[in-house]
Amino acid sequence: MNWLDRIAGIEALEDVPFDPALVSACEGGAHAVAGRPIRFSTPTFKEYTGGEIEGCGKNSFPAFSITAGACGLNCDHCQAKILEPMIPATTPEMLEQKVRDLVLLQDLQGFLLSGGSNKRNEVPYERYYPTVEKLKREFPHLKIAMHTALLDERRARLMESAGVDTAMMDVIGSDETIRDVYKLDRPVADFEATLAALCTTKMEIVPHIVIGLHYGRILGEYNALDIVSRHGVTALVLVIVMPFYAKAGTFMTPDAHAVGRLFLDARRRLPDKQVLLGCARPAGLHKRAVDAYAVMAGLDGIAFPADGAVAVAREVGRPVDQAHACCSIKVGGSISFKAGCAA
Repeated sequence: MNWLDRIAGIEALEDVPFDPALVSACEGGAHAVAGRPIRFSTPTFKEYTGGEIEGCGKNSFPAFSITAGACGLNCDHCQAKILEPMIPATTPEMLEQKVRDLVLLQDLQGFLLSGGSNKRNEVPYERYYPTVEKLKREFPHLKIAMHTALLDERRARLMESAGVDTAMMDVIGSDETIRDVYKLDRPVADFEATLAALCTTKMEIVPHIVIGLHYGRILGEYNALDIVSRHGVTALVLVIVMPFYAKAGTFMTPDAHAVGRLFLDARRRLPDKQVLLGCARPAGLHKRAVDAYAVMAGLDGIAFPADGAVAVAREVGRPVDQAHACCSIKVGGSISFKAGCAA
């Protein structure tokens, strides 16, 4: 029985249209997928309810924003709304107190430090580094991830010296997208230079590519893959633009089959790196389709998986485990189960 027939029998996917040629292409690479584990991540900065795996009630890996809900760019694709669910930490003292409280009361395992950027797509983290270093020294088990925005090698070294474990940044492959969507007067070269600077450190470097960033069109994503493939990254996270966050009528939802083809290309270009599907992506049948494609294309992890994703893994012979952490960094306990077993 081929993969298209196998997934047709999954109840959660019965109303989801799939591209037979794309499914067949994924199956053609089955030798690189079968037996390759896939991690389903359910970080605690967002509620999750699914029929196949459980969410986590503990605040073990929260996200903090040093600017609360403020962002100087206010890009068209998110309008700073992505900051809203994060915990405000607008001073280093506030961050330290909240982290200490969570270590004491809720078994904190790590956290994501983020924030809105200025007009040059830079986040002013410098005054937080002494606090991050202090927390890391006192609680060495904490895994700390940061959204870097754009920076130079000096700033990358400061981040490393503070004890940050994982650095994340968006890689954009189109000058047109940077100008029109980000309202930013900086070239693609600056994004590659930031990635190069981060890769001179010993931190785990996990760039992100936003699929459909140009108002739902796929424009610079393949160039972004080229950029990532030229550097010694730890992993790549793919996310999908969410029209929900944007001004009504400005973004369309990227075609799910086009997204699936990008997954397959990313897997082929980065065969020895972790390629992950992050938490930002449209909901509904679109999410069920792209998550199924992610499993079949051989991606290594999915955050907040749609119903049906575990069943697809079972059908194509992929072992599964679950981690209650940001998909870019694995911390805390995980729940493992073989693809052939009930979730």
